[in-house]
Amino acid sequence: MTENLEQLKETLALARQEIAKVIIGQNRVIDHALIAIFTRQHILLEGVPGVAKTLLVRTLAKVLGTEFGRVQFTPDLMPADITGTSVFNLRDNAFQLVKGPVFTTFLLADEINRAPAKTQSALLQAMQEREVTIDNETHVLSPAFTVFATQNPIEYEGTYPLPEAQKDRFLFKLRIDYPSRDEELSLAGSIIRNELPEAVLESGQVSQVLTAERITGMQQALQGVTVRDEIVSYVVDLVRSTREHEAVLVGAGPRATMALISASRARAALEMRDFVTPDDVRALAEPVLGHRLVIRPEFEIEGITVEELVTRVLEKVPVPR
Repeated sequence: MTENLEQLKETLALARQEIAKVIIGQNRVIDHALIAIFTRQHILLEGVPGVAKTLLVRTLAKVLGTEFGRVQFTPDLMPADITGTSVFNLRDNAFQLVKGPVFTTFLLADEINRAPAKTQSALLQAMQEREVTIDNETHVLSPAFTVFATQNPIEYEGTYPLPEAQKDRFLFKLRIDYPSRDEELSLAGSIIRNELPEAVLESGQVSQVLTAERITGMQQALQGVTVRDEIVSYVVDLVRSTREHEAVLVGAGPRATMALISASRARAALEMRDFVTPDDVRALAEPVLGHRLVIRPEFEIEGITVEELVTRVLEKVPVPR
């Protein structure tokens, strides 16, 4: 069933409202997570322990009416531990598929960089094609399948960097920061009132606003958001500029162009508009482009960051009127 654009806007507003009952603050992260879901993309979350990364994904699954699965990545995790494997059933005298945690809708890949590249790559087919191949047999995943991968930015011992091809599959790389003082005071007050966010989520106070089936219709409704030719040209020029900057060894590819246009459409819908503005593009440029850039070593030594590079590119490329 195809949803119209007005229904999409209304649903996004309701989803924000319900998620806020559990997640205190983090409005930017919530909006970006919704954008990733409704553009059929995936998201890489970076943050220290205890900033509600797992709770956020569980809440999204509850509000949007989808299944939730979690994998704790460790150095000894094997690809079959994620996708599943065939086991011989003596009673039926036949092999039987034991599905792995990837057979869900929202998958939390916790501390993904703790597993070697062979195991990390087990997610690539699922992320790109929403299907997995086990023993030469292909199994289709949910059309709304979304990976939320997390990284701990302060512990690098025993970790493996994500390959560039894998990072390119994520729409955003987002850092979840500590809450503000007022937000932390609100969280502390919830403990006194015996209203912990986890308890609120389990108590039935959070309403479901969608189903997994309707998410597909909502994704199609984004096609109703107008993107002018000048905006498309602006996005193309931004992405191409990352390849031409003197400090960049590897710039963003064409997948980044498509991702930035799709994400800008979803942001416009979140802002209750049916057209994309340059501000939508500029607001999403850093989380879309940052993790796709490789800085030249000599500039990295000087302390140049990807955030600064994206800012320089935004300043360089003329904004359409």
